[in-house]
Amino acid sequence: MLSETKHLTIFGASGRTGQHLVAQALQRGYEVTALGRSAQKLAAYEGRIEIVEGDVKHAEAVARAVAGADAVISVLGPTANRPDYAVTRGTENILKAMKEHGVRRLVVSAGAGVADPNDEPKLLNKLISVLLKLFSRHVYEDMKRVVETVRRSDVDWTIVRVPMLTGEATDVMTTKGVRVGYVGKGMGARLSRANLAGFMLDQLRDETYLHKAPAISD
Repeated sequence: MLSETKHLTIFGASGRTGQHLVAQALQRGYEVTALGRSAQKLAAYEGRIEIVEGDVKHAEAVARAVAGADAVISVLGPTANRPDYAVTRGTENILKAMKEHGVRRLVVSAGAGVADPNDEPKLLNKLISVLLKLFSRHVYEDMKRVVETVRRSDVDWTIVRVPMLTGEATDVMTTKGVRVGYVGKGMGARLSRANLAGFMLDQLRDETYLHKAPAISD
């Protein structure tokens, strides 16, 4: 059974999806801690959230951000197609910090191109997967490793897989119309960042997708 979440740590908070997460988490009454390489990118939330300056690749900074949290959400993603696998390294640091501080609940996002046993990909899905591996090989490999790392962990994880994300951080926040399925089964081609943020926050109080990796869309 999931424990009650009051204090939430968000990784990737300064990004376009992350800003939706912060805003919606505050609307829902959560206390929020966010890790960021530059506090200026989160200046709009100064005084409303705790901002820990640092890089997710640095274990000590990650541990400071996780301390005191009841749950962790990560929307980290590769910023370049190069083989540094920074998100994997960051995720390993997050899991280490969660273990150190006794935090159990983890919700992470990943591209729908990272496969799940429940998928039933159609021809178009397979073609997109081939193109992704061909033109964004390191991005794909990084997120594949992230998913494998989370699956191997002993935390209460949910992996939320997404198609093409739409919208900016300033778009109207809504969680209406989210479709939940798997690749090739009940999944559309696009997802608003606001809906992704809302769905991820919903998982903090819902065990439906505990230890599962659904694919969601608008």
